[in-house]
Amino acid sequence: MVARKAAGTESTAKQLRKSSPPTRGRPRSEGADAVILQAAVKLLDERGYHAMTVDDIASVAGVGKQTIYRRWQSKAAVVLEALTARTAAEVVTPDTGSVQEDVRVLLRSAFRVLRVGRQKVVVTLMAEAQLNDDFADAFRERFITRRRKALTDLIVRGIRRGEMEPGTDAEFMADMIYGPMWYRLLNRHAPIDDNFADQLSDYVFSRSVCGGARPESK
Repeated sequence: MVARKAAGTESTAKQLRKSSPPTRGRPRSEGADAVILQAAVKLLDERGYHAMTVDDIASVAGVGKQTIYRRWQSKAAVVLEALTARTAAEVVTPDTGSVQEDVRVLLRSAFRVLRVGRQKVVVTLMAEAQLNDDFADAFRERFITRRRKALTDLIVRGIRRGEMEPGTDAEFMADMIYGPMWYRLLNRHAPIDDNFADQLSDYVFSRSVCGGARPESK
């Protein structure tokens, strides 16, 4: 199996900021941005989202609070960028030669990241997105869309390789996979684990592979 790590935290943060609106005043320092995001991740790991504040992030980063507010509008915005960068760095981008195995590896990697202190953070940001339209747009663009594209790119590659029917709808398949994931994340009635990743990939691809093949019943 070949698995490539995505771009690191600092480079991902740079990509995210390309879509951010221009700010007035002094130019932003890439070095300061990276330090702030690293501080946010450290606090997330040590305390969790609700127990950390912008003052805490500023203290750990060694910057003034206004330095953070010149860059981000809220704690949620800082955490979103830090989470997006960290997720891109930690979730693998597989190319095993099999679309089903690629998706299985991607889901296992993504679920493992969620289990290591990120699950509650993601759910909290999703809740914030329901209350704040501006943050909802940022959450969708910077986190949801990017993670979704990582999955649909694998599916499209499988279609081009002839592993799946030419008319397969990659976006609908992504809904079929991520829908159950979000249901478990929000309800917490069952684990987001390797077995769940395997069940999702097996179920979806048993109905989508070229020729409509299904695993033999035992």
